Amino acid sequence: MEFRILGPVDVVDDGRAIPLDGAKQRTVLAALLLAGGRLMPDDRLSALLWGWEPPATRNAQLYTYVSRLRGRLGPQVALVRKAPGYRLDLGPATLDLHAFERTAEEGHAELAAGRHDRAAVLLRTALSHWRGTPLAGTTEHLADREAPRLEELRLAALEHRVEADLELGRHDELVPELLRLVAEFPVRERLRGQLMTALHRCGRQADALGVYDHGRLLLAEDLGVDPGAGLQAIHRAILRDELPGPAAAQPPAVVTPAPPDPAAPASVWTALRPAMLPADTPDFTGRADELAVLAARLRVPAERVEGLPRPAAPVTVVTGPAGTGKSALVVRAARLARAEFPDGQLYADLRGRDERPKSPADVLGWLLRALGADGREIPDGLDERAQLFRSRLAGRRMLLVLDDAADDGQVRPLLPGAERCRTVVTSRDPLAGLEGSRALTLGPLDFPDAYQLLSAVTGPDRVSADPASAARIVELCDRLPLALRICAARLAAHPHWTPATLADRLTPVERRLDELRLGALDVRQSLVPSHRGLAPAARSALRRLALAEAASFTAREAALLLEAGEEAAEEVLEALAEARLLTVAEEPRPRFRFAPLVRLFAREATEAVEAAEAGGTAGADGTDGAEGADGPAAVRAAGAVGAVATAAEARVRAYAL
Repeated sequence: MEFRILGPVDVVDDGRAIPLDGAKQRTVLAALLLAGGRLMPDDRLSALLWGWEPPATRNAQLYTYVSRLRGRLGPQVALVRKAPGYRLDLGPATLDLHAFERTAEEGHAELAAGRHDRAAVLLRTALSHWRGTPLAGTTEHLADREAPRLEELRLAALEHRVEADLELGRHDELVPELLRLVAEFPVRERLRGQLMTALHRCGRQADALGVYDHGRLLLAEDLGVDPGAGLQAIHRAILRDELPGPAAAQPPAVVTPAPPDPAAPASVWTALRPAMLPADTPDFTGRADELAVLAARLRVPAERVEGLPRPAAPVTVVTGPAGTGKSALVVRAARLARAEFPDGQLYADLRGRDERPKSPADVLGWLLRALGADGREIPDGLDERAQLFRSRLAGRRMLLVLDDAADDGQVRPLLPGAERCRTVVTSRDPLAGLEGSRALTLGPLDFPDAYQLLSAVTGPDRVSADPASAARIVELCDRLPLALRICAARLAAHPHWTPATLADRLTPVERRLDELRLGALDVRQSLVPSHRGLAPAARSALRRLALAEAASFTAREAALLLEAGEEAAEEVLEALAEARLLTVAEEPRPRFRFAPLVRLFAREATEAVEAAEAGGTAGADGTDGAEGADGPAAVRAAGAVGAVATAAEARVRAYAL
């Protein structure tokens, strides 16, 4: 079992993610992990959960969180009560923080001993444990207290790794990374000195001196201090051209390809480097944090040093509800990372939402041809194709993008296994059963990004002419990229429409989903595969819950609506959440919530099924009416229009439009 806090707090057991209930439960777990086996008092846990204003029932709630956590973790770890608090004994389980600290210390020791190649690999291995912002998914009270310390540990290891790379003569490839780091941490003098060193070794003395001058002015204006002795020494050495060169520079490895077999049949791919990524979205907007996470995960570490563990070939699964822009995000990230993969980029659309997804054997046939294999040498069996595919990728640095996966069984035979390859998968399913995978979950856009997307596609002049109506459109679209792109394209296609025109057309709930379609883009149809994949009981529950007055509910409230036991209701709710038709939040117990557009879709399905049953023509899956060509059945939701308009106006004021 592996506990991870250097990013979103989660637990992985034998390659499968253990579900955690929400921010409070993650906070309790993270606090106990950071205690390092020591007793964590109740009052300290309470402060990390609720700050200075805990509820009167804090002890009971804390007991509930710990009890549920103990049930989730099982007998492999010991979570024990010992007055006046709780203690977590990991036993044989591991914590990513411990692995990071241990490997970083080893790397620093190797660096101090002058073994720069080994130090660089160790420090890269240590930093690979970081998956994003530490303690993500916990309360702000815990994050504010512990995240700065963890971030300082990361930056120290990063500076040591950069130092090792500089001594290995890798200054050319370090310059872009250091420019970004200095912009992010402008008063961190060691990074600034390393950037100056890299620039000077690249023959860019003027740029190196400019970096120093900018830092000197920044320190004087912001802090009223001069640069430290170390930075001044580097500055003087550059001025005198006395900065030493790399201590252990090594020439880059040269890979000599095998000579071609003149008797082999020709292939159109033989002389090509695969570059199969789809076209980028020119007006891609937002998702800066997610792009940063993907960029970090797509970096390929330096060559392995004998005696050190072999780096993993990580798989990232980008998941989320329909219309959140998973494919667009991955294509943008993959294109930005092309320099990491000089041997090419492979891409396959797995058609997971179709009634007949692509078979892994067929996909392997395409990928093998793209790698230069002739059709006559491609085996017939799935296992042999997978083995040949992995053999073709051995020793290469390639990126594989698998778009729209149905399940882990479809993806598993397609994984490269090569340590210098990377794989990114998009799927509505988190594919938690996929060994070694890490999920990146997308939701609706933040309001500023959603507004900017509408503006970028429609044209900034039209949006700025009526910002209040544009904000109404953003809220009526649930800040969903697919819906926003449809609206923006419709405005662009109808120059005589104003944002108010489209907002008014979207306002009546009975026609909103009809308005959110344009050509092949259709919000309603994007939800059909998720609905079709539900078990009959879950499909029926979705329709009944959509008719309720409330848009969110706990398992107990849902049990009353469904006339079922609380445990059965919770299982159904979890199934709907896994299908991305409900979202889950902890307030303080799990509360399941409809997105407004999903709720409209579910209500349409309800009325369509009832009408079909009355006529004796209901389909087996209950989706016939929801997909009919005559449009949806009438839906009524009193008060929704005014609420959306009010929320939109508030967004405009907050965004200072």
